[in-house]
Amino acid sequence: MGTIDTSIAAAAALFSAAAGLAAYKTAKEANRTSGAMAQIERDRWHTEMTPQVQLSFDNASGAPHVVVKFLGPAPLTQIETVLRIRDDRERGSSQVGGAPTAPQVADVVWGPYRFRPGVDGADPLGRAVAPFVLVHRGHTRFALEPTPAPSWYPSAQVWHDDYDGTKLRLWVECSAQGHKPWILSADLTTATNSSGLAAIAQAGGQNCGGQLTTRPGQTGHGTGERSFPVAEDRTV
Repeated sequence: MGTIDTSIAAAAALFSAAAGLAAYKTAKEANRTSGAMAQIERDRWHTEMTPQVQLSFDNASGAPHVVVKFLGPAPLTQIETVLRIRDDRERGSSQVGGAPTAPQVADVVWGPYRFRPGVDGADPLGRAVAPFVLVHRGHTRFALEPTPAPSWYPSAQVWHDDYDGTKLRLWVECSAQGHKPWILSADLTTATNSSGLAAIAQAGGQNCGGQLTTRPGQTGHGTGERSFPVAEDRTV
């Protein structure tokens, strides 16, 4: 092979390698784009399948409880749910001598009510209930009781004055086969003069409008009600 032929062959090999590299980069970028689009579609579907869960606080009979209803969407035939009471705010231990330690603070349910310990699957602290299954349009209820004041609090009366009528704050954790879990917060009205509240909550527990409703025949104790889609695990 002559010099010219050799140069032509080398140039052809170089062009072939460059074309192959370009094709590889194009295919890699296409795969990346395809993967991103697929993730967007999965996220969209997950959002569309967000469970519609309705929570109601009811103390009309003098025995406080929370009612949980699964309203949809229809493609979800059932969900597994966990309710967990949220503290009114974040707290840590104090450096002052004689102040409660971090574990002592964590063992207090800081709010107006807790689940009745040992009843309806509630844990010994009354902060959460065991996982339970709700079928479409099904409902269940859980007994509540006023939270006791911790031993270092000034008095039980001061505790009652601080929390009476404040909102019951909850985490609602839902899961369904073939889906990532959803989590959202809900704040339920417990004031005795409430006539009932209904609202829709967005991802992250933010309110997005809402509508006041009145439960017929309601007198005396109030019922706070909130219906919401439960959001994905902090990523939605």
